[in-house]
Amino acid sequence: MELTLPEWLNPEPLVRRALEAGDQDVRRALSAAHPEVEDFAVLLSPAADAHLEAMAQRAQALTRHHFGHTISLYVPLYLSNHCPGGCAYCGFASDRQQPRHRLSPDEVQAELEAIHALGFEEILLLTGERTPMAGVEYLADCVRLAARRFHLVTVETFAMTAEEYGALVRAGATGVTLYQETYAPEVYQTVHRWGPKRDYHFRLEAPGRALKAGMRTVGLGALLGLSDPRFDAIALLQHLKHLQKEHWQGGFSVSFPRLRPEAGGYQAACPVGDRLLAQFIYAFRLCLPDVPLVLSTRESPVFRDGMAGVGISKMSIGSRTTVGGYHEQAVPSGGQFAVNDTRPVETFLQALQSKGLQPVFKNWDASLSDAAPRP
Repeated sequence: MELTLPEWLNPEPLVRRALEAGDQDVRRALSAAHPEVEDFAVLLSPAADAHLEAMAQRAQALTRHHFGHTISLYVPLYLSNHCPGGCAYCGFASDRQQPRHRLSPDEVQAELEAIHALGFEEILLLTGERTPMAGVEYLADCVRLAARRFHLVTVETFAMTAEEYGALVRAGATGVTLYQETYAPEVYQTVHRWGPKRDYHFRLEAPGRALKAGMRTVGLGALLGLSDPRFDAIALLQHLKHLQKEHWQGGFSVSFPRLRPEAGGYQAACPVGDRLLAQFIYAFRLCLPDVPLVLSTRESPVFRDGMAGVGISKMSIGSRTTVGGYHEQAVPSGGQFAVNDTRPVETFLQALQSKGLQPVFKNWDASLSDAAPRP
């Protein structure tokens, strides 16, 4: 059955606009004081490639104006790689032959202590799709443990109901990261071969439910390489604009994950090169001047160093995509994908500082939140 998209999600006319744009269109979009969604489409156009340096300069100026010379830092912790899903692009898919593990409470504590010792104050907790072993109750217990040590606790897991998100808020969660993966309905159905994630609309509407339940922030993104990247980028901006309108009090961020090698050997249908990814980042910064833009360790050290402070204002470092992996006695498990930037934390901090950027481990205090867990 063909999916009917909500009226606010209609990227196709803007994709056509991007493909038809000329040099003068790009110059007008670059000169716009407050670029609109149509300007964004023009900035994604093939014609805009010739203006990449001008886009980079403006993106850097806007990033410095809104974020100074700082880069906010966070670290991901995978709690479980058990998963009933059939995502064709994911190393956690249920048909992948690799070691499976779920962290026990004692193991979670050990991992949190090891991460906190590195200086982090923001942590991202991840799992596969919902399973009896790693459901909402388990995740809430892990959030409580993390909230005792970290000022910002974000979760990147399966889509939930508003009531379930509310339980995580009460446990101490401050935000949710949830990628639609691709906004193209036919591709979405193809790559999500089985499992609860096949429900396109339930996932699409999950960030709104999280904000309604009291989450302070929502992180959005599309997994670049699954489908037409311009379609997904435009849909991503439309999604964010819709959420900003409906939940004006919420905070937002945008991530730019690209497909990476994983246990199933999935190959990108629409590969996105470094130059096009940089163009996307600059376009988002020009249209979202005060929204944090995030770049993970999926990207190479050279690309990450080049983007830091030039559009990108937030980054992960020292990442592991195995379950745990920060504590020296971690149980071996399979990873979700291959990390690209494997530099130690200290090495990455030195790279930022050499560019005149200040690494920031904490920029908010949990005691300021009504949802902060009580002692």
